[in-house]
Amino acid sequence: MSMSSGGTRIEVVDVSIPEGANIIIGHAHFIKTVEDLYEALVTSVPNIRFGLAFCEASQKRLIRHEGNDEELRKAAIETAKKIGAGHLFVIYIRDAWPINVLNAIKNVQEVVTIYAATANPLQVIVAETNQGRAVLGVVDGYTPLGVEGDEDIAERRSFLRKIGYKK
Repeated sequence: MSMSSGGTRIEVVDVSIPEGANIIIGHAHFIKTVEDLYEALVTSVPNIRFGLAFCEASQKRLIRHEGNDEELRKAAIETAKKIGAGHLFVIYIRDAWPINVLNAIKNVQEVVTIYAATANPLQVIVAETNQGRAVLGVVDGYTPLGVEGDEDIAERRSFLRKIGYKK
């Protein structure tokens, strides 16, 4: 879906997430980002599987890519192409959760913003001008259906303990 307003076009990009994977989308600012993100990921979680792509915003303006899982690397490249915003990075991970790597990613000196970290259905809202494309925001999952009650609270607390994130 897209619309236009005074020379600016707004597009909603549907993002595919491979089975069993999570996606992290963010904004950074320098060509070494791709290698620094690689190092942040491999040193955060043993045996993490991932692919990442980074949209260079000047010079050759290439989609730089790294990873240790070819399927996830290809998916990251394809998603980066679809979104097409300068200095955007896309990371797909398996055998880890975003919570395991987000602080390491945020601590990469070039990282400016994290837009999403999810396994939910994801849409990226992109603006396009005569200069290029920019991420305006994301739609992560669906609209809430209500407010949790006592049973929902107990279920949430139990689930967090079951998966080991709370004592």
